[in-house]
Amino acid sequence: MTDAVVFDLDGVLIDSEPVWEQVRRAYVAEAGGRWLPDSQQRLMGMSTLEWARYLSADLGVGRPPEVVAADVIDRMARRYAQELPLLPGAVEAVHRVGERWPLGLASSSPARLIGTVLEATGLTNRFAVAMSTEEVPRGKPAPDVYLAVAGRLGVAPGTCVAVEDSSNGLRAAHAAGMRVVAIPHPAYPPQPDALALADLVLGGLDELTVEALSGTGRPA
Repeated sequence: MTDAVVFDLDGVLIDSEPVWEQVRRAYVAEAGGRWLPDSQQRLMGMSTLEWARYLSADLGVGRPPEVVAADVIDRMARRYAQELPLLPGAVEAVHRVGERWPLGLASSSPARLIGTVLEATGLTNRFAVAMSTEEVPRGKPAPDVYLAVAGRLGVAPGTCVAVEDSSNGLRAAHAAGMRVVAIPHPAYPPQPDALALADLVLGGLDELTVEALSGTGRPA
């Protein structure tokens, strides 16, 4: 039984991870910090405050986290204004799934950027609930944002299907007790142990159909 479907945003509906990496890499370099080999993987899923602290302290930016967050989000907003990196089939997939189930959005993006994307794609009204990890105590891989979205939707987490791409996102949705559909990003593939948590692995959004979701995973 499925009562709702909860989408991630970055890496699932928009191809934003390369943009986030470019923007944050450049910001760290300009501030005299040092980008580490595993930085991008670690950053995927962090809440705004978490990644701002990470850039400030661990990567050597040395500016207050609130300044780091504001600077980076401003740069991301400008990039989105120039070109929104929408993934092929994203809008169609949301409409297709939304014709069958209520939809939620559980994203690590700041609320400002979530609003920008949903408005630009005309999907604002498709999502009954859209939440950022800014609104919960912990970012992914903690389950907080998924549990909060399920709560606002008025459904049990175990009757939700989550659509994710990243290691931390897969871990978060699984920890929330949701059935998990993975659509791995080829440039930022999830770690094998995280991918193993998925009940269904798809090759792209064109495969995200009502029929596929109806058959996902363990019973609720």
